Amino acid sequence: MSRRISPAWWPIIGIASPVLFPMLFIKNRLYKQNVDLSQNVNKRRIDQAGFLELPELERFELTVLLEQKAAPGFLSAPGVSYLIKTDKGSILFDLGYGPEMPALAHNAAKLRFGIDQVDALVISHLHPDHMGGFKAVRKNQICMPRELGKGNGMVCFTPAKVDAQGFEIQRVQRPRMLPAGIATTGPLSRSFFFLGWTEEQAIVARLKGKGLIVITGCGHPTIETIVQMAKRLSDDPIYAIGGGLHFPVTDSAIRKPGLKVQMIWGTGKPPWQKISEQDLAQTIENLNIINPKQIFLSPHDTCDYALQKFKDSLHCQTHILESGETYSF
Repeated sequence: MSRRISPAWWPIIGIASPVLFPMLFIKNRLYKQNVDLSQNVNKRRIDQAGFLELPELERFELTVLLEQKAAPGFLSAPGVSYLIKTDKGSILFDLGYGPEMPALAHNAAKLRFGIDQVDALVISHLHPDHMGGFKAVRKNQICMPRELGKGNGMVCFTPAKVDAQGFEIQRVQRPRMLPAGIATTGPLSRSFFFLGWTEEQAIVARLKGKGLIVITGCGHPTIETIVQMAKRLSDDPIYAIGGGLHFPVTDSAIRKPGLKVQMIWGTGKPPWQKISEQDLAQTIENLNIINPKQIFLSPHDTCDYALQKFKDSLHCQTHILESGETYSF
């Protein structure tokens, strides 16, 4: 297993240490305070949540416009964009890196998809691999490839304050219904060492005769917390879980020279800590307790080693999402 930080960086880190180490000390103190605060905020939000009138859907279909793995003829990128169709409508969930990488526009064209085919755009959280790229983050503006068309006033549901040219922004502040018979968990929080406070929403649907479907962007608040909220919205069993769980245990889909980025910035932990085998084993155990019938894992934020661990250890059908593929639940 190669290092998260190449030895080539060590002299630079050493030279920068008089500035770097005090900065990390201060950042760590704020991070630990926000970890406790985030847990309290999520507990309060879950406690305050009530039942939603989730309609029984006859159909739930997920077409992957963008993922880290791809079917033949499609492009991959370390981001997420899912087209979700039900018998009551459709939504587009996330935009990957938007126009900064060619994959989303290429795959959308191959699938003959345009934004005018959905009832709404839903953004899980405001990170570059979900809201349209690094420029989008810097400008705090959702950014969609022009090849997908124009928003033309379409509603864009987001868990935090942001702009989006051509869209009507509706900031989600609590669980509520969205178009297509789908609900949002409302924002759930997570404190990151480098990325700071993050609000993320997941989506929930009720499939007739089967139970609840929970789809995440990255699952930063943890899948356990997200499922707790989902269970407050309905007493149906959890039938399926899909999307990101964020386990870059041994590798990173995003790399810079000498750096495995997701294993440093994307863990949420201080840089001297890793996502451990114990963390992975605990989540697998918790998912087996939740006992869904199917899991659809995103490879954009979870390494191949962890994906294989999930496949080997989960007591349910386990699928790895790929660009270009359609999954019927």
